[in-house]
Amino acid sequence: MCISCGLCASLMGPHKIEMAVSDHKELRPRVAGTLTNNDFTKVQRVCPGVRIEGPELQTTPVNGEKTDLVWGPYLRMVHAHASNSTHRWEGSTGGVLTALATMLLRTGKVAFVLHVKASDSNPTFGVSTMSFTEADVLQAAGSRYGPAAPLSRLAQALEMDQSFAFIGRPCDVSAIGNLAEFDERVARLIVFRLAFVCGGPTPSLDIDRMIARAGVNPEQVVEMRYRGRGCPGPTAITTADGNTVYKRYSDFLNTDGRTWPMHFRCKICPDGIGERADIAVSDTWPGGVPDPTIGDADSGTNAMIVRTLKGLELVQEADAAGFLTLGNDFGPEGMDLYQPHQRDKKYAAWARIRGLRGAGRLFPHTKRLRLRDLASRMPREFNAEQSRGTKDRSQALVPEHIDLSYFKAPDVSLSRTVQEEK
Repeated sequence: MCISCGLCASLMGPHKIEMAVSDHKELRPRVAGTLTNNDFTKVQRVCPGVRIEGPELQTTPVNGEKTDLVWGPYLRMVHAHASNSTHRWEGSTGGVLTALATMLLRTGKVAFVLHVKASDSNPTFGVSTMSFTEADVLQAAGSRYGPAAPLSRLAQALEMDQSFAFIGRPCDVSAIGNLAEFDERVARLIVFRLAFVCGGPTPSLDIDRMIARAGVNPEQVVEMRYRGRGCPGPTAITTADGNTVYKRYSDFLNTDGRTWPMHFRCKICPDGIGERADIAVSDTWPGGVPDPTIGDADSGTNAMIVRTLKGLELVQEADAAGFLTLGNDFGPEGMDLYQPHQRDKKYAAWARIRGLRGAGRLFPHTKRLRLRDLASRMPREFNAEQSRGTKDRSQALVPEHIDLSYFKAPDVSLSRTVQEEK
């Protein structure tokens, strides 16, 4: 069930838990010391791999809040893009998150932004970073599809006792919400939680296979840009000899946009749409697929799901200050058009999680995500098929092993095995 958010390692510290690279080339937590019962309980209660919840809703909706059965609570759904052409070009899709991060820093609403940038040591990976300037934000612009631990520096960020914004996956934002129940600093210091609608990171070994299919030796890669500089923009792979190979995004993924490699945990994800974020941002490709006839000439426009009053005020300020250019408002049917895979997964989530339970595996505990209600609207045969398929797949999962060669001072006496389903 691990999503490699890094929160457990951040909270416990490297003397107890550290993030390591498995033989599947994924980031996984490794127990490096002794965990007390209290430690284990805390990790279990904040871990988004096994606990995903929707936001607490008002008994009586206020400020015009609506709740869609699939897309959850929202105050507004609107098209937008960064007004600054550089932000729009460098960022994924329309550069909305880049623009918002820049505005928050420039106006002093936050001291820094906690998010992810490309790793210097492993180009296909992402690394948690703090951006204090617009230049920092631009350096981190663009999607990262490889392994990353976005929350691995969260404890450090909280200890700085300064207001900041977080940008990350919906599951990362959910983890922050879990932690807020036990740490009052979260609500006080993390003043904005921004998410991108997430289809699931690509397994690292699949990324290597994609690189090899592009005619490049994965071991020779020194820089990897998955997308951006267009919508979606080309995938750019730079090697040690200075050569850069460009591939069309959809060609690199080798997908029709309806199926792509993803982790088992992501296939049962009950919230890929950022229900606990202030704002969730997505692509706007009809059918969820970029139009190859437009290609990289598309400047990019985002769909924004504005979920909280704080998020709504931020969007209005960004529009008034010229950081964002807003387009037409739309409703949940627009998200159905842009993200049909998210809609379909939401309908299947309850049955898939039930299949995990039936297999005796760990499974995500959920609240306030309307999963059972959604499942009740599907044919019984559909739910049975989803449960059965998930049960079978979970029983076929291959264990991952921690590669101790990645550690400066490995302790070979410790267990090397981490099950993929944990």
